[in-house]
Amino acid sequence: MAATRGASGRARTRIWDRFSASDPGLIRLMAALRTVGSIVLTLGVLAALHTQVIHLVAGAMGAMVATFAIREKEQPKQALTLALGLVMALVSVSLGALLGRQIVLSDLVFLALIFCAVYARRFGDRGYTIGLFGFQFYFVSLFVHATLPALPQLWLTLAIAFACAAVSRFLLVRQTTAGTLGRLRTAFRARLAQLVAIQIDMFDADPEDLEKVLVDLRRHTARLHEAALMIQGRLGDNPDDAATADVLQRRVADAEITSERLGMLLLNARSAERADTLTLHLPNAPVPAQPATGLGADTTVILRRDLRALHLLITRLGPEHRGTAQNRLRNRLLGYRDEENLPSGPPAVQDVFRGIGEATRAVLGLRIALDGPGDESDDTAEATRSREEFEAEEVSAGSAVEPVEAEQTGLRRRSTRAAFQVSAGSVLAMIGGEFLSDQRWYWAVLTCWVVFLNTSSTGEILVKGYRRLIGTMSGVVCGVVLAGLVGNHTWTAFGLVLLCIFGMFFTAPLSYALMSFFVTSMLGVLYTLLHTYSVSVLILRIEETALGAACGIIAALIVLPVQTDRRTDQLLRTVLLRLGDVASAAVTQLSGGPTADLLDMARDLDTALDDLRRSVQPLTHPFTPLRERRQTARYLVALLESCAYHARSLAATAELVPYSKRIAADPRLAGAGDRIAHNITVLAARVADEQTAGEIESGASIASMLEETDPAALRSGTVTFRVLRHLQRLDEGVMGLARPLDVPLATPEERRGRRTAA
Repeated sequence: MAATRGASGRARTRIWDRFSASDPGLIRLMAALRTVGSIVLTLGVLAALHTQVIHLVAGAMGAMVATFAIREKEQPKQALTLALGLVMALVSVSLGALLGRQIVLSDLVFLALIFCAVYARRFGDRGYTIGLFGFQFYFVSLFVHATLPALPQLWLTLAIAFACAAVSRFLLVRQTTAGTLGRLRTAFRARLAQLVAIQIDMFDADPEDLEKVLVDLRRHTARLHEAALMIQGRLGDNPDDAATADVLQRRVADAEITSERLGMLLLNARSAERADTLTLHLPNAPVPAQPATGLGADTTVILRRDLRALHLLITRLGPEHRGTAQNRLRNRLLGYRDEENLPSGPPAVQDVFRGIGEATRAVLGLRIALDGPGDESDDTAEATRSREEFEAEEVSAGSAVEPVEAEQTGLRRRSTRAAFQVSAGSVLAMIGGEFLSDQRWYWAVLTCWVVFLNTSSTGEILVKGYRRLIGTMSGVVCGVVLAGLVGNHTWTAFGLVLLCIFGMFFTAPLSYALMSFFVTSMLGVLYTLLHTYSVSVLILRIEETALGAACGIIAALIVLPVQTDRRTDQLLRTVLLRLGDVASAAVTQLSGGPTADLLDMARDLDTALDDLRRSVQPLTHPFTPLRERRQTARYLVALLESCAYHARSLAATAELVPYSKRIAADPRLAGAGDRIAHNITVLAARVADEQTAGEIESGASIASMLEETDPAALRSGTVTFRVLRHLQRLDEGVMGLARPLDVPLATPEERRGRRTAA
């Protein structure tokens, strides 16, 4: 009986881990539950007051907007924004009711609200929310055809909706910074365990199955990186505990880097030839599927056993999982950080054992950062040394000051430019929407508004408009089916509306097309409640959506346009500059120079790289007609991801220099670091201006600098060897960027010849 309960408990844990890994921090689930909860409360209160159906719909829409629009992280700020938002909502619906019959003036006010809503983003989260309330509640007044006699009832309805939204947010589905961080840590652990499980599958995979496993490996590596970035983004929500946040950021970054390195080492160990890091980042990259020779059966068994042991340590990372057996398992894996404890085998396999030792150290650091040091009675010498390294790193935590970047002004400011673009597109949408329908023209305006949200270039707007249209068309079909099923059953219709709202908010961060599908399906049911449903209305919804998307694209092309190429070049230059900062600072620290906050630099690099990935989506979309351009964009991003991986690894090693007894600075690395920094600067200048002259410089193998004076340092497994390997790969990646960016390459012989001629 106990065994059955234990098995069922483990099964529930595995299912929960999978769910928490798919929704880091349960942020999507909490947002969907909070919104649905506020709507259910609103409908319950309004139904008890015997409110008309039209006001039930207005209350449901008001509760939904009042819930999802709040963006502040701290609850006192959320409460103040909600109170100010209620005032803005009452003013907005009053304007809509007052100007309902004055078409021209009503359109002008609507247009002014649209401009102010977008422009207000420059004032931060509260400005964004208040502006959104003004626009959305004017839309609500148009949707329910608000009139002056009905205003008192509508005011009461909105007040109830806002009150219910507050109850749902602050009582029923509370979201605190500590709670969100705790759930994010659970998701990170689950994704880390999934990544190690995929790495084990990769080591055991047959050559013909390796490509399929690599696809899963890339996906899980990206998901782990996403969870790490989300944790780092949330750590800044509590500025009063900067030291603890800095320590946790270091531990999370360390776990991510060591797990990614372990995957690369495993790929090398199972292949006869050394794999390139592009294999982990670029689809269709050459797969080294030829199995390696010389792997003894005993070594393979030990390696597989230790990989599973590492996976077990990660799955038992919670505070409730402690014990002597687990400590002994951890100590055995930590022992691989000592060369004397490595099993015999080829150098590539021994590198994997070292990688397991480093990953175990990262898991230990993560446990200490989350749950405290725990029982140290079973520690071996290697475990004690790891703890001492962690303690030394924590001494300097939280002391860095982040630089403040200058903000753009005037029409170059993103919010100002978007305000003019949305306003121009809305004028076109109003005019065109009136030709399609003088009753529901606002759907075109709403689509034009939405396609500009969180977009920065014409290509992004085009892709978003296309996805909204696809979601709307499929949602119309579903709306027809749901409307036929609902009939005159009011509460069944409201139940389906709640399901659609839950799906809308749960899928919004994943797929804009899915979100649009749920929105349109919900509208089919809402029109049934309002007794205005017909198939022609839903077809009109498609037409208005297509018109709004087209108007948004036209406005983006004509009014202060930001071409996708230009936006991508700006972000590419930013990534190169961030890459140069991390590489230069890491090599400087490894050479004995002054220390810097390398983890903050690495986080800035990751953020810039994520922005670039989103920006190139229009270029890499399957429907992009320029296939060669699409391949070039994918290659550039993959090469930058590879360079970022090696730069992060150098930064992680350099962070240990001031505290470790095993890692010493080597001034001979400075020359190679200067050349790499120079090459990155040349690439960034060429991206900024194609007419800029300059060439990148190649050099001899970086390892050759030390080979003559210190050949023992280049032995596989030493810290120097690892640093040189990452430095060499970074150098090769930077030179690889020269070809797609059309930057000339100068060899040492050419430079010497030019100097001689001069």
